[in-house]
Amino acid sequence: MMDLTGLPMPPDAPAPGTCIRLERPEPGLAVVVLDPPHRKLAVLDLPLMRDLDAALDELETTPDLVGVVFTGREPTAFAAGADIDAIAGIRDAALGARVIALGQQVFARIARLGRKGVRTVAAVGGPVPGGAYELSLACTRIVLADDPKSRVGLPETQLGILPAWGGSTRLPRRIGVPAALGAILGGTLLPAKAAYKKGFVDRVTPPEYLVRVASDIAMGRTRCPRRTRGAWAWLVDRNPLALAVIARQTSKQLRARTRGHYPAVEAAAKLVTWAPSRAVAKGLAGEVREASRLATSDVSKNLIGIFKLMEGAKRLGKDAAGEAPAPIARGGVVGAGVMGGAIASAMAEKGVATRLYDISPAGLDAAQLEHRADLAKKRKRKRLLPHEERAAIDRLDTTPTLTGFGRTELVVEAVAERLDVKRKVFADLAAALPADAILATNTSSLSVTAIAEGVPHPERVVGLHFFNPVKKMPLVEIVRGAHTSDATVTRTAALALRLGKTPVVVKDVAGFLVNRLLGPYLDEALRLYAGGVAPERLERAALDFGMPMGPLRLLDEVGLDIASHAAESLRAAYGERMTPCTVIQPLLDAGHLGKKSGDGFYVHLSFAPRARPKLSSDLARLAPPTSKHEEFLSDEQIVDRMVLAMFGEAVRCLDEDVVSGPHELDLATVFGMGFPPFRGGLLRWADTLGAQELLKRFEHCASAVATAPSPERRERFAAPERLGAMAAARTRFFDAPAS
Repeated sequence: MMDLTGLPMPPDAPAPGTCIRLERPEPGLAVVVLDPPHRKLAVLDLPLMRDLDAALDELETTPDLVGVVFTGREPTAFAAGADIDAIAGIRDAALGARVIALGQQVFARIARLGRKGVRTVAAVGGPVPGGAYELSLACTRIVLADDPKSRVGLPETQLGILPAWGGSTRLPRRIGVPAALGAILGGTLLPAKAAYKKGFVDRVTPPEYLVRVASDIAMGRTRCPRRTRGAWAWLVDRNPLALAVIARQTSKQLRARTRGHYPAVEAAAKLVTWAPSRAVAKGLAGEVREASRLATSDVSKNLIGIFKLMEGAKRLGKDAAGEAPAPIARGGVVGAGVMGGAIASAMAEKGVATRLYDISPAGLDAAQLEHRADLAKKRKRKRLLPHEERAAIDRLDTTPTLTGFGRTELVVEAVAERLDVKRKVFADLAAALPADAILATNTSSLSVTAIAEGVPHPERVVGLHFFNPVKKMPLVEIVRGAHTSDATVTRTAALALRLGKTPVVVKDVAGFLVNRLLGPYLDEALRLYAGGVAPERLERAALDFGMPMGPLRLLDEVGLDIASHAAESLRAAYGERMTPCTVIQPLLDAGHLGKKSGDGFYVHLSFAPRARPKLSSDLARLAPPTSKHEEFLSDEQIVDRMVLAMFGEAVRCLDEDVVSGPHELDLATVFGMGFPPFRGGLLRWADTLGAQELLKRFEHCASAVATAPSPERRERFAAPERLGAMAAARTRFFDAPAS
C-alpha cells in the first residue's frame, strides 16, 4: 500500500477506494475508471493515485488477465493532470521528490503490465494535459476521442516545472527527440487530429465508441500496430553526434529566448534530448532530481500563481449564484478599422453570428479579406477543420447601413476616439437595437460613463477594451461605467472568455488600468533616453529584466502618435505627475510614427515583416538626447526608474479601487503589458523586494531626478503612503489569500 504519511492531501480527500472503479465487462478484460467523488473532472491528486495503486495491486494478481483499459467517467472527461494546488504548496525539495517518485512508481507498474504481455490501453478524451497524458504514455496504446474538447500534451514548463511522471523520458521515445523538444518546451496542447498525426496517440475514434474500440484493442480483436520512426530513431534519437548538435542548438536558442529567466525549459531540454539513449530508470531519476528543484523555486510559484489567477478570472463569466448567462448568439461591430475588423473576426470564429458595419465599403472589404486570410492560415496549420473555416466565414456579414441589427444582443463600437462621434454612434445603435442589447465601447481613453450619457437604459453600456493586436493580446478590460449593471458585466465577461481572452473588471477612470500603468513606464523610458542613456542599453536593460520587448520598440508598435495622445489624456486627468516628455515631438513632426509608417525609433521594413527592426539613423538628427546626465546610471537603476514609475501608479490604482485587488492588478500587468510572468506580476515583484527596500529605491530615484538639469515632475517618485505603512507594519500586498 502507498505510504502517504506527511504528504499534502487535499482537505476534501475521500475515503480509500472511492476514486477508482474497477469493472470486469468480460473475461480477461479490466476497465479502470477514474471517478473521484470530490472532483468534477478527475485530478491526479494523492487520493486518486492511492486508489490507482490499490487497483494495480488487484490487477497484478488477476489470473488470465489479457487487457486493461484506463478511462474516465465520460469519453471526454479523462483527467485534468496533476494537482496544481498541491504543487504550489510544496516548499521542501525532499517532499517534492517524494511526491514525484510516488507518481512514477504507479505509472511504472502500468508499464510493467505491458511488458508482461498484458495489453494496456488509455482511452482518453477531453483535456488530457500533463500527468493525465503521462499516465497514457505508460500504456502500450493510446486511443483518443475525436472531439473538439480533446487536447493532449505536456504543458508543465509553462508552470515552471517539467514532465516528471515519465513524460520527459517516454515522449521522446514515442515521437522522437526533435518533436518532443518542440512539444515539451512549447507546452502545446494538440487537438485530436494533430495529436494522431504527430504520433502522440495511436488511434482516434468518435467519443461514443471510445471504450469499445479501446477494449477491442486490449483484447486483441482489433489490430493497432505501434507507430515506429524506423531509421530516424537510429539516425537521430540514438546518434550521439546528432544529439550533441541538437543539445547545443537548443541551448543557444533557449538562452536567446528566455535570457536565463525560465530554468524549467533548459532542464527539460537536457532530459528530453538524451532520453532515448539512456535507460528509463536513469531518465526517471533525472526527472525527480530536476522537477523537485524546480517545483520549490520562486519562478514556479509565480507561474503557478499566474495560472491560478487566470483560472479565477473565469468566474467573472458567471453570476453570484455561479450560473453562466445565455451565450450571445448574434453580435455586431461598428467600425471596420484594424481593431473593429479584428474584433468582428474573433467573434465570428468563436461561433457568434456577427454583423460588421462601416460607411466605407473599402474598409469592409479589407476586414473580410483579413478574416478569410486568418482563417485560411489556421486551417493550413491544422488549427481549424475545413468545415469550421467555412462556417466562420459565413458567420461574418458586412453592411454599410445599420439595417439588420434588430436582433443583435451585443454590439461593440470601435470608431474614432472622439466623444462626440461615439455618442452619435451609441444614439443610432440605441434606436436600432433591442432595449436590452448590450452596447460596448472599445475606447482606450474616453470615459464609458460620458459615452453613455443620453443613452436609454445606460445600465447596458460597458467598456470592452481589447488591446492591439486583438488576436494575440490575451487581456480584455471590462470597464464598469457609473450605471453599468452586474448582469451586463457578467455577460460581457462571458463573451470575452468565449473569445479566449482573460477579462479583468476595472473602474471607469482615465487610462483605465493597463494604459494608466503603461504611460509612466514608457514616459520614463523617454526621459532616460533624453537624459543620455543609449537606446540599445535602454532596450537591453528592459529585456534582461524580463520584458517581452524594449520600451522604445513598444512605442513603435503602439504608434508614436497614439502614445503621445494617450500621454496627453493622462496628463489632463492626473496633472503634473503625468506631464509627458517631449523628446519624440520632432519625430512626430517628421511623420515618423513607428511601425505603421515604417520609421520611428526603429526602421521597420514592410517587405520583410519578420526581419528584426534596426534603430533608425534619423534619431540623432531628429530626436537627439537633451543631456548626458543619465549616462552614469547602472542597468539596475535604469530598470528601477521605469518600473517604479509604473509601480507608484499601480499603488494609487489600488487605493482608488480601480481593480478589486492586487491579484487582478498583477494579472492585468502580465497579460496586458507583458510584465515578466516569472516575476509573478508587478505587485508580486514588489513583495519579493519588500516595502523597506522599495522605499530606499524610491528615495534614490527622487534624489537623482531632483539634481537633473530639468528637474520637472519630481512627484512621480514620491513613495506612496501605503508603502510607508507597509514598511512600518512589515506587511506585503499578498499577505491576504487570493479571492
